[in-house]
Amino acid sequence: MESSNQLTCPAPAKLNLFLHVVGRRSDGYHLLQTLFRFIDLQDTLHFSLRGDGVVHRGNVVEGVAEEQDLCVRAARLLQSETGCGLGVDIMVEKRIPMGGGLGGGSSDAATTLIALNRLWSLGLPRERLMRLGLRLGADVPVFVFGESAFAEGVGEELQACPVPEAWYVVLFPPVQVPTVQIFTRPELTRNTVSITMRALAKGQLFGEQVRELQLHNDLQPVVCDLYPEVARYLAWLGRFGEAMMTGSGACVFAGFDSRSRAEAVLRQLPHEMRGVVAQGLAGHPLHDWVHD
Repeated sequence: MESSNQLTCPAPAKLNLFLHVVGRRSDGYHLLQTLFRFIDLQDTLHFSLRGDGVVHRGNVVEGVAEEQDLCVRAARLLQSETGCGLGVDIMVEKRIPMGGGLGGGSSDAATTLIALNRLWSLGLPRERLMRLGLRLGADVPVFVFGESAFAEGVGEELQACPVPEAWYVVLFPPVQVPTVQIFTRPELTRNTVSITMRALAKGQLFGEQVRELQLHNDLQPVVCDLYPEVARYLAWLGRFGEAMMTGSGACVFAGFDSRSRAEAVLRQLPHEMRGVVAQGLAGHPLHDWVHD
């Protein structure tokens, strides 16, 4: 929904189709290689224009204080960088589990930057919004970038990398995994051999190719040791396909070449487990709202 004073916008989740830790910088940040793919599991954000410069979140988001909310922080950052005197009321409908590695907070922040760039008539180009997004979190720029992307560096060096059509079973273990805790564990593998984007361009990104390229998530063994529920969900899903954890966890997924196959797996999910079938997106729904 769009009008001159109000916008309703999606904030899609992401999957890391693999996540390799290939090194560590002198400042302690880890060097990564990953492939981001958006899925149609999404939060919905509602923006209402204010003329008084106030940025206000209009509803409670459990476990997230307003001042720490990435949507609020994104709006205020955009104000301070542009000198914009307008404000906004933000309502957040959460569907993406928090602390699950699906990028919900980062996606909400990116959608806020994109939406307010439009609502406030700022006209900032994509590259500048991406730079602002990086100040909010390493995963924010890819949502502004708006395409499936091969990422390097700390996750901010992005190259468009089309991904074949796929459907995913995404499961939600009942734990939240703190990212910092996982990256600071001494047992984390930090020397996985780098791969090239060209190698990824061949074939499907599940099944045989995952095995041939040895695609994996380096954070997964560490998380499974600390959170047995994640290991249990992976073991169950692994009966039906190549199951992997996304991001720093806790959510896990497996890809399939048809919706019917994915739905057939989900129908077998034990009643105490939670999950969804999600379709992979060709790009971010708001990609064309930003000029390159």
